[in-house]
Amino acid sequence: MAIRQIRQVIQGVRTADGAGVKLTRIIGSPELNMLDPFLLLDEFGTDNPDDYIGGFPSHPHRGFETITYMLNGKWQHKDSAGNEGFLEDGSVQWMTAGRGIIHSEMPIQTDGLARGFQLWLNLPKSKKMIEPTYQDIDVSQIPIVDEEGGTVKVMAGHYHGTIGPGQSHTPVLIIDIQLKENTELTIPIKDDWNAFAFIYEGNVFRGQNLSKGQLAVFEKDGDIHFKTNESGAGIYLAAGEPINEPVARGGPFVMNTKGEVLQAFSDFQNGKFEKEIKQNQ
Repeated sequence: MAIRQIRQVIQGVRTADGAGVKLTRIIGSPELNMLDPFLLLDEFGTDNPDDYIGGFPSHPHRGFETITYMLNGKWQHKDSAGNEGFLEDGSVQWMTAGRGIIHSEMPIQTDGLARGFQLWLNLPKSKKMIEPTYQDIDVSQIPIVDEEGGTVKVMAGHYHGTIGPGQSHTPVLIIDIQLKENTELTIPIKDDWNAFAFIYEGNVFRGQNLSKGQLAVFEKDGDIHFKTNESGAGIYLAAGEPINEPVARGGPFVMNTKGEVLQAFSDFQNGKFEKEIKQNQ
């Protein structure tokens, strides 16, 4: 099987979101606006409470899915559909905004390390106005595949017969790879899928050295091969089938046209998100 080559390496930009939460924006940045079907990737990671204590107060979304993977920390989710969930070490929160939802993500820790990722996954035009849903995925529900050189935690998609619990509307593979020192591992990826790997610990060698804090975007054909040195590595990898539709973005809304984005702002400002949800409860 052919091995994919690296097309681009991205460092990401430091920024803040919500009520001052400091993070690094990697996808959705000037270097990489999107990687169809992925719209955004943020990494947050600090042991300074001042950098995260404000959290993400109530805010709306429409037209895509948010996938939050908590490496370390304790946060709480609440939304206008009545869902409530808790993010703890190793757990995943999967929210499908669909036609509209208002939610908050707030820390329930006052000190210690808060570290993880948030990924935005686009919805196809036919599903942008579906009912909002929420999946609270405990760490105990996420399978871990033991490999000779480490482990692969399968959050969504199929990996060597193991199926992740995350239910998406677009075919994806989302995994957390832990590699030991001086080892190699090949990850099978479907041809024509877009794929990226973010190195969050250690470094790997893929024709060039990829260090902690770098994201590699791969070409579309072949599998992905990693090789470590004496440091080992932690890798957040996602691959997905491109939707290949127009994308119109406006803050927390992602639709197909500018007119649809403007309609989303109007619906939110007129309280229609909450009314629609209450009418369907």
